[in-house]
Amino acid sequence: MANGTINDVFLTFFRTGLLTFGGGYTVLPLLQREAAEKKNWITQSEVMDYYAVAQCLPGMIGVNAAILIGYKVRGKAGALAAACGFAMPSLLIILLIASLIQNISTIPLVQSAFAGIRVAVCALVVNAIYTMAKKAVIDVATAVIAIAAFAAAVWLELSPVPLVALSAALGLGLSLIQGKWGKGVAGVAGAAGDADAAGEADTTEVAGDANAAEDAGDAGDAGVAGVAGDAGDAGDAGVAGDANAAEDAGVADDKAGEGR
Repeated sequence: MANGTINDVFLTFFRTGLLTFGGGYTVLPLLQREAAEKKNWITQSEVMDYYAVAQCLPGMIGVNAAILIGYKVRGKAGALAAACGFAMPSLLIILLIASLIQNISTIPLVQSAFAGIRVAVCALVVNAIYTMAKKAVIDVATAVIAIAAFAAAVWLELSPVPLVALSAALGLGLSLIQGKWGKGVAGVAGAAGDADAAGEADTTEVAGDANAAEDAGDAGDAGVAGVAGDAGDAGDAGVAGDANAAEDAGVADDKAGEGR
């Protein structure tokens, strides 16, 4: 559960209910500011999810959304505190206005005040829609769903329940299609990567065989050179030995001649 006491939940939604003018749609920017930005009880995505579910449930949208958020913060007690806090300002104000409506409804200043409130509410709703659209509409598919849902709500006057259910089905279908397509692309990429790795391994093996053959050739050349060197050394030694023997024989002959 998110951090927050029962009193905190009650006061937060009391303030939200006190500033909600113009119907259930005006509660959206207030929930976004109070529950998501200030308290960090829920995320911006959860604001949209809870609001969509609240529209599909019977009862007031604001109270339904408050119950969902309060339940996440403090469980059943939080849901009860959120519902009471959100509904109490409306109850008190309606009781007060009901006793004075006949006297103040025709006052120009009161009518002008409510006209200004309605304009401000429209601005708040537009700002909330723009903020959520930046997070919800992330690709072509979600943009198509958003445009189709808007057209169905405006021109076909489709109620929120089938509209939300149909959008959920489309989102689920697109997710499944994209998941299968992504797996297929990943499989093809993996096969191509395996082929490249196999080709690199074959090239490395051929290069290794060539290097081994080259090394063997160098060793053979060295062996031949060594044998030739040994033969040369032996030949030189033989020639030197023959020369020394001939020289010794000449000296012996000279000594024999002197003895005679």
